[in-house]
Amino acid sequence: MATYSKELLSASTNGKGILVAATATAGTTIHTAVSGTTDIDEIWLYAVNAHSADIKLTLEWGEATEPTGNIEITVPSEAGLMLLVPGLLLQNGLVVKAFAGTANEIVIHGYVNKIDK
Repeated sequence: MATYSKELLSASTNGKGILVAATATAGTTIHTAVSGTTDIDEIWLYAVNAHSADIKLTLEWGEATEPTGNIEITVPSEAGLMLLVPGLLLQNGLVVKAFAGTANEIVIHGYVNKIDK
């Protein structure tokens, strides 16, 4: 039977948000998925945009190539905890990174449900 544990994003310090400093690939690291292909990470991400303008955010989902690796989202100005990723799965040590159209204005929060099979 699978077991679930709710955990912090690997790039988070003590559960704090992760400031997106990068404006191009390779982006700011958000999370590194579990090693191997037996277990899996269910990743939930939210964004806060503190800037006065909308900002385009690109999530590099396990790779930095389009169209399979990039998720592009426009985060509205002064948005609070906008859902970015609703529990998508990742494993095998792949990395989620992010870059934005404006540096140091978007903060990413979230958590991971680690699923051990």
